Amino acid sequence: MEDLKNKIEAAWDNRELLKEADTQAAIREVLELLDKGKLRVAEPDGDDWKVNDWVKKGVVLYFPIQKMETLEVGIFEFHDKIPLKKNFAEQGVRVVPHAIARHGAYLEKGVIMMPSYVNIGAWVGSGTMVDTWATVGSCAQIGRNVHLSGGVGIGGVLEPLQATPTIIGDNCFIGSRCIVVEGVRVGNEAVLGANVVLTQSTHIIDVSGDEPITYKGHVPPGSVVIPGTYTKKFPAGEYQVGCALIIGKRKESTDKKVSLNDALREFDVAV
Repeated sequence: MEDLKNKIEAAWDNRELLKEADTQAAIREVLELLDKGKLRVAEPDGDDWKVNDWVKKGVVLYFPIQKMETLEVGIFEFHDKIPLKKNFAEQGVRVVPHAIARHGAYLEKGVIMMPSYVNIGAWVGSGTMVDTWATVGSCAQIGRNVHLSGGVGIGGVLEPLQATPTIIGDNCFIGSRCIVVEGVRVGNEAVLGANVVLTQSTHIIDVSGDEPITYKGHVPPGSVVIPGTYTKKFPAGEYQVGCALIIGKRKESTDKKVSLNDALREFDVAV
């Protein structure tokens, strides 16, 4: 793996190396390992995450060595550089028509894809449902037993190139039309109500105690989050700016579905 890493790093610094067969073979090997789940752009490291920047670089370098080609699936035609993922039955993945996953994305056994999209370099854990018109961006990491509700947008890291992929922890519920981008991390078992928008600059304000606590870039584990606003002063006056409000925590429960249902009822969260 160290040899593979060195070849990717060398090609990243010197794009002339992309013309060499050995470099192209190394880049394609990275994509094959990603596609099979043997390599990840980011992986759990204790209570934190370790980002493998060189793997992300390998994904970016895959595009210039690929040629455009026409892909035909029944009556549908595509024109792209990246092949579509295949052999879902062997992988134990349910894929409802018009769901699409690109080569280089990994779907663990038990994933369900409703008509949705999973981009190159992403990792989706077992038991997760990617619901209708939800999108999982390039290199995003989605935990196990997650529900990405209809129209959810999980941001990628290729355009523009960013340092950290967006990460959704295990047993999370992401409500309809939520947007989580720019490498924001959502902790295990968190619940995002419908229409929550999280970027690196979004104020994530815990209002469940006597004093507000503001986070940026991450949602603590078990948090129940709804969209909100706060007042901000501008030269032209005071205006309401979007934020996310942590209104409580999920209760401890070995049955995560019970815990989720209790949280949705207790806090009256629209999903």
